[in-house]
Amino acid sequence: MSHNVIRQTFNVLAVVATIVVNGLANALPLNGQTTGSISDRFHVYFVPAGYVFAIWGLIYLGLVLFAVYQALPAQIENPRLARIGYLFVLGCLANIAWLFLWHYEQFTLTWIAMLVLLASLIAIYLRIGIGRRAVSVAEKWCVDIPFSIYLGWVSVATVANLTDVLDYLHWGGWGIGPEAWAVIMLAAATVIAAAVSLTRGDIAYMLVIVWAFVGIAVKQAGAPLVATSAWIAAGIAAVVTVAGALLNRGRLQVSAQAG
Repeated sequence: MSHNVIRQTFNVLAVVATIVVNGLANALPLNGQTTGSISDRFHVYFVPAGYVFAIWGLIYLGLVLFAVYQALPAQIENPRLARIGYLFVLGCLANIAWLFLWHYEQFTLTWIAMLVLLASLIAIYLRIGIGRRAVSVAEKWCVDIPFSIYLGWVSVATVANLTDVLDYLHWGGWGIGPEAWAVIMLAAATVIAAAVSLTRGDIAYMLVIVWAFVGIAVKQAGAPLVATSAWIAAGIAAVVTVAGALLNRGRLQVSAQAG
């Protein structure tokens, strides 16, 4: 069995394991409590409304598409997919570890697992050059878009996870109120998302950011400062999404002509 086939097999098994564990975490549930019920204990502002988490269904669909596509015989020698290596498997293991740590209330360690997941997705994103090169329609829908959506959501989830951990540790916020910190985090997330959009033109990534920001605005309607800031952030992200897409289309056209 070739190295590429082994990698393909591990990617498929990683997706299956991730989806099964995520399903069982709430079906059993692990440690007698669901993921959402634990989250509800934390009184933080950087958290979206419950409906927003339905995006996990889309993420898992994307991961299945990726697993199937990369396992096709025609993709065995695909150099772009080979550059992913075992980073995807590492990310899946981090996802699974996060669930166990979260359900067994090892909250500080959950952020480490989340950082590993985020780092693996960023590495994949950079290695395969999403938004930097033209790819086939099939590869765009089965590789680029799934990873863009996944990274977009994990980017937001990493910040949300940090706010939960800090709340658990009773961090004082250096004298800055929790609502103000939420606004600061929204501003930072908006700047990062804008950088991704303007350099990559990644519409899928940006739509996830807009989705999350709107969800925060809806959830935090009782905190006007946070809700208003979230709506503004969502609006900025939407505008930057269009600008980034137009800029990147021009770059790709110039690249194609030069090639």
